[in-house]
Amino acid sequence: MVIHLPDGIGEYRLGSPGCFLPPAAPFRSRIAYAAAHVVPDAAADNTPGAPPKLDWDRTLAFRHELWRWGFGVAEAMDTAQRGMGLDWPTAAELIRRSAAEARSAGARIAVGVGTDQVTDPSLPQVMAAYREQLAVAEDAGATPILMASRALAQVARSADDYAEVYDSLLAEVSRPVILHWLGDAFDPQLAGYWGSADLDDAAETVLSLISRHAKRIDGIKLSLLDADRERSLRQRLPAGVRMYTGDDFHYSELIEGDGTGYSDALLGVFAAIAPAASHALQALDNGDAATYRKVLAPTVPLARQLFAAPTYHYKTGIVFLAWLNGHQDHFGMVNGAQHGRSRAHLTEVFRLADQAGLLRDPELAVHRMQTFLAESATLRR
Repeated sequence: MVIHLPDGIGEYRLGSPGCFLPPAAPFRSRIAYAAAHVVPDAAADNTPGAPPKLDWDRTLAFRHELWRWGFGVAEAMDTAQRGMGLDWPTAAELIRRSAAEARSAGARIAVGVGTDQVTDPSLPQVMAAYREQLAVAEDAGATPILMASRALAQVARSADDYAEVYDSLLAEVSRPVILHWLGDAFDPQLAGYWGSADLDDAAETVLSLISRHAKRIDGIKLSLLDADRERSLRQRLPAGVRMYTGDDFHYSELIEGDGTGYSDALLGVFAAIAPAASHALQALDNGDAATYRKVLAPTVPLARQLFAAPTYHYKTGIVFLAWLNGHQDHFGMVNGAQHGRSRAHLTEVFRLADQAGLLRDPELAVHRMQTFLAESATLRR
């Protein structure tokens, strides 16, 4: 099948979809969460600043798709536009609904717990907001992910302030949680998190916190896009505390591991590459590292395109691929975020997804790509 692509590409011939099959049983060698996006109601006003209105059927169906491929779902995270269009009341409803679906499917779910309902932050308000959201997560029966907090980054004056907040919360949780260190490439408002712009100093603060509460911490999701730093931190974690890679550039090598260990995964990119990533993890379960590398290698250029600077717009490409693959009926996002990437950027996403075997129905993908290009051309006139 051939399509004419703009921006100097010209006639492009698609390849064949990858021969990927869902697993017959959960992954054995790694724990892998995919952070899922949300699908807005196409008939609602989801322009910037409008209260988000979701298409619940399509949103929850996509979670079942990820579970079908063997992944746990990381819910109400930044991939779901948390704090970037998805407000706390809608996120709370999303957590409740997704956790109920996970129970019905016997599937794994972890959910984002943050402070995005705070309007005039102080340390007591930050702790109160975290507690409110923790109660929702724990009532839903989901593993809480203590998300990095913009409000805390705004009011904290030292590493001691971070320690005060996290020590208090971890002393109260009823089940082990996942910590969350999101670098400022993903969210510029989180610069200097853990009380220092020096990442070595920040790492010491995190490791000290984890050592004090190791039995209450399942793991830490690290999203700094720095593979060497992740390996270094991973080696220093207490026994039983997992490193969940959030590195959407170096995930293949970090999950495979080396002589120093390996990372489990909690990744936004897995929502875009689920069939290939599932096939690779099944191969890793069977000790077939060669197939693991062969299958994941073509996904890495796609991931680097999706997460190219400004990285926080990566959600646009993930939603674009979900639309191309028929998981939703329109290319739209809450807060109007579908406009966060250019035509040239998304054209390259299309091409790289094809090369990774991730366009499951090429005819549908071509039809929708042509529709997108025609609408883009109209807007450019």
